[in-house]
Amino acid sequence: MAVDCISKFKYKKLFYGRVRTKTVKRASKVLIEKYYPKLTQDFETNKRLTSEIAEIQSKRLRNKIAGYTTHLMKRIQKGPVRGISFKLQEEERERKDQYVPKVSALDLEKNKGALYVDEDTDAMIKSLGFKVPTNIVAVSSGAQRRYRK
Repeated sequence: MAVDCISKFKYKKLFYGRVRTKTVKRASKVLIEKYYPKLTQDFETNKRLTSEIAEIQSKRLRNKIAGYTTHLMKRIQKGPVRGISFKLQEEERERKDQYVPKVSALDLEKNKGALYVDEDTDAMIKSLGFKVPTNIVAVSSGAQRRYRK
């Protein structure tokens, strides 16, 4: 019996001190499912919220959970995430679909009766045969975009 206790203390580093990624991921998913409206895409805000909501033993573990939560929040903004409640993602999708800009780009009254488009769009509208009752003013597309390879 005494040998068991000594061996546990001797090899303590093998058994303790490691945070498994599964623990961090599970905690983050639970936080998102319960407190989704309060969480943001900012690490500092999520870190403070995590420390208020959950009882986390160490600062390192809290930061890992807050970081993974922030990562998942950014992924949720882009699209559905596996393992997160489907209801939350439906709400996010509806919120994106219901977005209405304050000023419409197609509002002819504000644009003085003309749609401002580039040459490619102008050619496409003409090729499709749309009869737009207003003038279409061609605007240069600006500087060339540089894409990553």
